[in-house]
Amino acid sequence: QVQLVESGGGLVQAGGSLRLSCAASGRTFSSYSMGWFRQAPGKEREFVATIKWSQSFTYYADSMKGRFTISRDNAKNMVYLQMNSLEPADTAVYYCAAATPSRGYQLTSREYGYWGQGTQVTVSS
Repeated sequence: QVQLVESGGGLVQAGGSLRLSCAASGRTFSSYSMGWFRQAPGKEREFVATIKWSQSFTYYADSMKGRFTISRDNAKNMVYLQMNSLEPADTAVYYCAAATPSRGYQLTSREYGYWGQGTQVTVSS
């Protein structure tokens, strides 16, 4: 069982940066693959980035490559999403999620069994 709590969202101007954090409970946190998703009003939940147990294995949605960085600190049970060069199109509720690891990268929401409550990110133009 994993419980997830996101923080770090807020209002930022276009071109600015935010760092989202996700605090996870559970002694087996390090074994889970972790992901970030987002959902804008009226749109489906969208994959942002994922990281396996090691920092060496990360994968990003195309529109986030070069702007967003996912990382984790297994000693602290934390996952982070550093977001730079933010655009109004990045406005959404951002969710942290955990998945039992499998071969390959987990890119769809149905592969994740645990979710946080979400944190709002608003980018003004």
